[in-house]
Amino acid sequence: MNDIDILLVEDNHGDIHLIERAFDTRELPGTVHVVQTGDDALDWLSRHEAFADAPRPDLVLLDLNLPGTSGHTVLEEIKSDPDLRRIPVIILTSSRAEDDLIDAYETHANACLIKPVDPEQFADRIQAFVEFWVSTATLPPSSN
Repeated sequence: MNDIDILLVEDNHGDIHLIERAFDTRELPGTVHVVQTGDDALDWLSRHEAFADAPRPDLVLLDLNLPGTSGHTVLEEIKSDPDLRRIPVIILTSSRAEDDLIDAYETHANACLIKPVDPEQFADRIQAFVEFWVSTATLPPSSN
């Protein structure tokens, strides 16, 4: 499996820990870069100020419920920007509300993952998603 850069946009420290732990204990390929707000995600992607040297992610794991700028807005910004729109965005959400899922897909999310409550199931899903995007799917070339 190829090593990729993954931007995790998540404000829940427990979920961040679970995802980082899944990468470590299951030896998943990739480097996980974490930002905790929608504003920081947009700054990372545009390489603004503190993130001027940030790598362009090959994949974005995006929580919908973020402080400040929402995950929905971050997704809209990514998918409306010609330089960013080809980056696959996987929505992470605790919400089972149909409206949230419909909105995510209508804004061109590549997939949605409903976060399981059980930590082991959560790690299993993260592993399956990463393995799919790294081993099965062909990611678009990076536009560094």
